[in-house]
Amino acid sequence: MSAPHIAQDDRAALNPATTLGGLVDALGGELLGQRDTVIRHIGALDTVRPDAISFLSNPKYRGQLASTQAVCVIVSPAVKDEAAARGAAIVCDDPYLYFARLTQWWAARVRPRPAAGVHPSAVVDATAVIGQGVTIGPLAVIEAGAVIGDNVIVGSHCAVGARARIGAGSKLAPHVTLGFDCVVGERCILHSGVVIGADGFGFAPNQGRWEKIEQLGAVRIGDDVELGANTCVDRGAIEDTVIDNGVKLDNLVQIAHNVHIGEHSAMAGCVGVAGSARIGKHCTVGGAGMILGHLTLADNVHVSSGTLISRSIPQPGMYTGVFPFDDNASWEKNAATLRQLHALRDRIRTLEKQIKS
Repeated sequence: MSAPHIAQDDRAALNPATTLGGLVDALGGELLGQRDTVIRHIGALDTVRPDAISFLSNPKYRGQLASTQAVCVIVSPAVKDEAAARGAAIVCDDPYLYFARLTQWWAARVRPRPAAGVHPSAVVDATAVIGQGVTIGPLAVIEAGAVIGDNVIVGSHCAVGARARIGAGSKLAPHVTLGFDCVVGERCILHSGVVIGADGFGFAPNQGRWEKIEQLGAVRIGDDVELGANTCVDRGAIEDTVIDNGVKLDNLVQIAHNVHIGEHSAMAGCVGVAGSARIGKHCTVGGAGMILGHLTLADNVHVSSGTLISRSIPQPGMYTGVFPFDDNASWEKNAATLRQLHALRDRIRTLEKQIKS
């Protein structure tokens, strides 16, 4: 069966129109152009929609400014005159930040909040505490002693465990699982498939078999945290796993037991952080980066995509490393040699100069 066709005009109808004047009144910025100019879309600089607004933040795309079909472009003061020469513009100090706030403003208009209330098919334990303005979707389950703050949205098929707590204004997309005793702060966003509070990976060897170590901690998540689809945060073995305020995790990220992630750090898709690692504030980890257990990363450490962090990093900065696997003994010898290449190069250059002289 083929997918339904949606005509361009039909898609346009889904986006309510606004004007540049209304947009600037809401978000600020200096408007160069007519206040009554109509905007129906947000687009990239190469958009073919003449009723779209776009933005220029990266200087390497400056060449597209003159040719863009967007009716208005958000720009910095450095390109104000250039933007004004081609048409309407909104001038601000940080066009990318302005674009981010524009998307939030736009989403609030095109994605209306669901009506407050508990769907008839939801199961809410009588001892659960439900705040004002809460939305609980179809087939969701809220277990005994859970506390749901004001204006929380719990999507369909979500499970909120016993004594779990969700702060005001947070949103759980469909199919989120929040384990017992776990805490989510205010204004958090948990996308579909997120699992918070599954058991950490703990087993003791016993005569060729594995004996389970019960995970007795929980997970504590601060305010303004966003977790991408199918991301998992395991509960602690004894103490809690902690994710501080403002942390952003992409899809398919694995955070193991007793990890602590500092404020406003961010990790891209498929990152894995092993047990008891401590990540500082304002750190970033690129896609598929890996951090071994019991390591500490200082504040403002930035790890490139695909990098394996195998020792603690006490100093801020950018760290990168990809090394082919081998049998362990050979790999350790090669890695030790690799670390000396810079010094060996300098020694060879010195010898070459001595030979020539």
